Amino acid sequence: MLSVNPFATAGASLPAGFLQGFLLLMALAVVAGTLFDIVHKGSARYFFANMRTTKGKGRAIGGGELVSIAVQTAIVDVLASGEFCSPKRRIAHLLGMYGFVLYVVATAVMVFGYTADATSTPAIWPALWWIGALMVLVGGYWFWFFIRVDVAAEGHSPFRLAKADLFVLSLLASVTLAVLWAATGGGVGLLFWLYIVATIVLFGGVPWSKFAHMFFKPAAAFDKRVSRANGTAENLPTQTREDPEQQKRHSMELLRDAPMDMGLGIKREAPRHY
Repeated sequence: MLSVNPFATAGASLPAGFLQGFLLLMALAVVAGTLFDIVHKGSARYFFANMRTTKGKGRAIGGGELVSIAVQTAIVDVLASGEFCSPKRRIAHLLGMYGFVLYVVATAVMVFGYTADATSTPAIWPALWWIGALMVLVGGYWFWFFIRVDVAAEGHSPFRLAKADLFVLSLLASVTLAVLWAATGGGVGLLFWLYIVATIVLFGGVPWSKFAHMFFKPAAAFDKRVSRANGTAENLPTQTREDPEQQKRHSMELLRDAPMDMGLGIKREAPRHY
């Protein structure tokens, strides 16, 4: 089972080029949905407006420093998901991210390269497909049932649904059905078509889900690092409580003589008192 290409098994019962055309259609849906999301939410407009606002305010950054910032962004913010403070949240996110990459790449290779004959597929590709799918399921279900803020901290039921859950739920539905379909032989039956429908929802729902977030999130992280390096700090205040000028503010009067480290506070224990 772990060494069999399920797409080749299904391809024998489908019209020629069906699976390849379906993958291309899903790729186009992601591109179109992402562009629509950027235009609709004004993400690109925000970045360009921010660049115009901060132009000339900070120090000039050379090409070498820009490359260094780009490398830091790629390694820390993208590859290591450094924006997550919670180790559990980061691990779950990394499992889902790298698992999804393995799953998609292995799917594309098996569909475009080895659907003609199931026996010709190198065993490494079905194995990577299974590994990627299981990583997505572990990270996704762990996040859904145990890490989500409204579940872990606010006490809501894990079965409570909201519009923001479209991406996670459609991803889990698509990959879960894919695993069940492959485990039962990979034919063209009910599980296969349910898998197709869930995949259409996943990739076709980009304008209404957080899918496009993964594309412009690195750009936002890079812009944030650049603004810190040139001193503009995204047009936000940079003074901290250590700054003497900050301590003179009326609102800081009660904290003026307080120690900088006042303990764990609300982080002393998990917020589970509901």
